[in-house]
Amino acid sequence: MLSGEIPRRISECSQLQVLLLMENNLIGTIPGELGKLQLLQQLALGNNKLEGTIPNEIGRLHNLKQLGLEQNAITGSIPLSIFNISSLQVLSMWDNKLEGTLPREVGNLTTVNILDLGMNSLTGVLPDEIGNLQELLMLKLDFNNFSGSIPIGIFNISTLVSITLTQNRISGNLPNTIGSGSPNLERIFLGANNIDGLLPSSISNLSKLTVLELSANELTGSIPDFLGNLRLVEILNLQGNSFTSDSSMLSFITPLANCKYLRELIVSINPLNAILPKSIGNLSSLQTFEAIGCNLKGHIPNEIGNLRNLSYLKLDKNDFTGIVPTTISSLEKLQQFSLGANRISGPFPIVLCELPNLGMLNLSQNQMWGSIPSCLGDVTSLREIYLDSNKFTASIPSSLWNLKDILKLNLSSNFFNGSLPLEVGNLKAAILLDLSRNQISGNIPSTLGGLQKLIQLSLAHNRIEGSIPETFGELISLEELDLSNNNISGVIPKSLETLKQLHSFNVSFNRLHGEIPSGGPFLNLPYQSFLSNEGLCGNPQKHVPACRSNSKNHSNSKKRRMIWIVVVSSVISIIGFASAIIFVLMRHRGKVIKGEDEWSPEVAPQRFSYYELQRATRGFDGNNLLGSGSFGSVFKGALADGMILAVKVFNVQMEGTFQTFDRECEILRNLRHRNLTKIISSCCNLDFKALVLEYMPNGSLDKLLYSRDYSLSIMQRLNIMVDVASALEYLHHGYSVPVIHCDLKPSNVLLDKDMVGHLADFGIAKLLTKEESIAHTTTFATIGYIAPEYGLEGLISKRSDVYSYGIMLLETFTKKKPNDEMFTSDLDLKSWVHSSLPDKLDEIIDADLLTLDEQKLNEKLQYVSSIMELAMNCTAKSPVERMNMTDVVAALEKIKQQLSSCY
Repeated sequence: MLSGEIPRRISECSQLQVLLLMENNLIGTIPGELGKLQLLQQLALGNNKLEGTIPNEIGRLHNLKQLGLEQNAITGSIPLSIFNISSLQVLSMWDNKLEGTLPREVGNLTTVNILDLGMNSLTGVLPDEIGNLQELLMLKLDFNNFSGSIPIGIFNISTLVSITLTQNRISGNLPNTIGSGSPNLERIFLGANNIDGLLPSSISNLSKLTVLELSANELTGSIPDFLGNLRLVEILNLQGNSFTSDSSMLSFITPLANCKYLRELIVSINPLNAILPKSIGNLSSLQTFEAIGCNLKGHIPNEIGNLRNLSYLKLDKNDFTGIVPTTISSLEKLQQFSLGANRISGPFPIVLCELPNLGMLNLSQNQMWGSIPSCLGDVTSLREIYLDSNKFTASIPSSLWNLKDILKLNLSSNFFNGSLPLEVGNLKAAILLDLSRNQISGNIPSTLGGLQKLIQLSLAHNRIEGSIPETFGELISLEELDLSNNNISGVIPKSLETLKQLHSFNVSFNRLHGEIPSGGPFLNLPYQSFLSNEGLCGNPQKHVPACRSNSKNHSNSKKRRMIWIVVVSSVISIIGFASAIIFVLMRHRGKVIKGEDEWSPEVAPQRFSYYELQRATRGFDGNNLLGSGSFGSVFKGALADGMILAVKVFNVQMEGTFQTFDRECEILRNLRHRNLTKIISSCCNLDFKALVLEYMPNGSLDKLLYSRDYSLSIMQRLNIMVDVASALEYLHHGYSVPVIHCDLKPSNVLLDKDMVGHLADFGIAKLLTKEESIAHTTTFATIGYIAPEYGLEGLISKRSDVYSYGIMLLETFTKKKPNDEMFTSDLDLKSWVHSSLPDKLDEIIDADLLTLDEQKLNEKLQYVSSIMELAMNCTAKSPVERMNMTDVVAALEKIKQQLSSCY
């Protein structure tokens, strides 16, 4: 990887035709001397850290066909001289800080195929001269501040395949000629603008259209029936407009049955004010249907059960009545079912217990009644349950406390009674638990203190008695705690002072007494948090009386405390001294510490100095180098007592190192899973930063996969990929917030002495907030492994990790890297494998497997084919089509069980 500035002397290479310097750490400005390279045809400086303006001299490169300056920090306006390069075919400057207007001279680029200026700060109206670009395939100007209407000439470019103007201030109507002059148009992205008026009927002429994205505009009228003429459309997003319905039924639904490939239909936040017709059941290819806040009326038709491919069904904030149709049980692929804020009545629909993939269930703010069936606790795929604001009665079924992977459980504002059992402590993954405004009685279970990922806990407005458990001081992630309006007595535990994240606390209207703690979060809590507890005392700012002090008792208490401290200190010293002697004797006897104990804090040193690590690695000798990456190097080290470890030394001279070090420390310190790299300790000072990690004697999967001396069998490869999948499932679903690794590849999978896989290198990982399912990043990982939306738009999510995992799964069994020289723009690893399944599998898998696994080979290859099919499902182009890691783990475990019978 190159760093530093682009040398001016490069202009001396007068015969240079291609200059590719993308994805490095180049800094400084673009030198004007590049304009002297008169023979240059391709200039790619993307994904660096270049600043300043684009020099006018670039316009002298009259033979230039491709100019890529994307993902830098380039400022200023686009030089007019660039638009004089008549040979230019690709102009890509997205994700910079460009300002100013798009000049009329853009019309001079008559040979350009791709014009991508997205994610800048460009302003002004779009020039009519764009219509002169008669060889244009892709126009991408999204995330700017363009205004005015769309030039009519754009939709007269016959070659145009994709137009993206999302997130601008485009206004006016869509041109009536939109479907007349662009017969090859496949994708239209015009969301988040100010476009108004009716949808022109000429749209129906776009016979190749697959995506029509018009969300968050000001379009009016009824959603036209002619959309059913778009036979190839896959995504239709009309959310957030002012569409209405011209009849009591949603008439546009019926013609959409002609769209055999329609996967996403999103019409949320439109005043449709109609009934959902039975013909909705004819859209058999539908995977996502969202109609939130549309004032839809009547019953949900039974025909909804015909949508067997449906994964996401969201009908919140409407006026639906009646009951949940029993036919919903047919939707076995359903992952999210949301009917909140309607007028649904009747008992809890027991058919929901039959949905094996249901991850989110929202029936909140309806008029449902009766008890919750115990079978809901058998739906182990559930991660979020919202049943609040209904009329449910009886006690909360005990089976719910067995949903150990549940993240959010909201049962508030019902009529649940009974007490909370100790089993509530099973919800170790929960980040939200709201049981407020019910009729729950009894004491607060002390096991609640074991929910260390909990962020919000509310038991307010119940009939709870007893005291606040001391164990609440262990809720280290807690931000909001509401115990108000109960009959709780006793004192507020001092242990709550350790809750550093706590910012909202309410125990008002109880029977508490004693002193209000004054440390930690209590320092800034308002007096309203403690209202109507007559026995409380403390700081007068909390509107409570000062606590009484008895000097004699205080003196006696102080003496007793001092005696106790002396006694305890003495005992601890004796124990510590004895432990040290035993520890030294064990080391001298060469006693081996096995299993997890080897890395426990009691055995491994809590801190290492620079000099200890220097000695352990023999001065960071190159002979001990295990590997190196963009942010540093990893060395093998040996302590004086014989312990082997790995030392990851960060390059402190490199920009971003401190954030990378802090991020990796934070993530590895908090995560606990057998398939994640364990952090033993760290060393940190102003000019040296290192992590001390568990040593992996078998190196990386990448090293073994491409080794000349060692070959992995089919079973070994599958075991390793199950390990990685298990780690990813934990990161995505088992931690308090989703952790996105962002850089999955074989070199980041390390193997211990038992060939167990451990996921490593969290230097660019991201933690999503509790509100996020997707985030944006400007930090990019290894080309070939990253998902399309990650590479093109910087969008990361759990699904982008799934894509990378799928690519790694293909590589593991084919021994072909995604950036292998055999792959060109027309052929990649994914399409190569896909074209060979299932009949030509022996032509693409690693040839070593055909000799290593000769016995029962045909039977084994059938299972490898299943693995490849699974990888295809992980690497779908659209994120919503990809599997989640929970399903991936389950599928691989099943294949593993079947494959093991062959050995």
